Amino acid sequence: MDGVIYHGAQLLPGASDFVNWLQKENKKYLFLTNNSTPTPKELREKLLKLGLDIPAENFYTSGTLCSRCPEVFLQSQKPNGGTVYSLGGPGLTYALYEAGFTQSTEKPDYVVVGTEGSTHSFEGMQKALSLITKDNAKLIGTNPDSNGVKENGECVLGAGAFLAALELASGKKAFVCGKPSSLMMAFAQSYLGLPKEDTCIIGDRMDTVSVVKHI
Repeated sequence: MDGVIYHGAQLLPGASDFVNWLQKENKKYLFLTNNSTPTPKELREKLLKLGLDIPAENFYTSGTLCSRCPEVFLQSQKPNGGTVYSLGGPGLTYALYEAGFTQSTEKPDYVVVGTEGSTHSFEGMQKALSLITKDNAKLIGTNPDSNGVKENGECVLGAGAFLAALELASGKKAFVCGKPSSLMMAFAQSYLGLPKEDTCIIGDRMDTVSVVKHI
């Protein structure tokens, strides 16, 4: 969403007109974001402050997908919930909790890596590596984005960068949920109730959207 609808605290040119057109024409739409930090409610509140009134159910984050989507094995393998050690923001923690997964630093079922947060420290990464290698926790990523850009143009590390480090150090391959994963696209189509040929995606990253369009 950041870079498509808004950048920082500013709507991008044409964004308001486009969303108003979608609503006026009763088009089905969904905001998909690889950012696992905010909750759908927080995203709704942010856009409301920018002048766009969009229901919370029209937002879907990679954190929500990672924890709740039936196709993702967090919930298919652990339908009654389980334990996780997560690196990410409050939105990811909330999504996991809502799906029945509690935080644990002792032999968790999964290590889940999301968008940058205070837990992305050397100590946090070292703990994650130990849980993956010693306790055989499965490594899950909310998205493969290697970096992001702040409003001031500063480049920041993304979930994909932390995943790459853990994959290299552990020798284990992560299961990644967000764009360009077919899981997110399958959910979007199911939610909208539309076939592939009647669905399009708009984005700002060639490494995610350009791959998605071929799925």
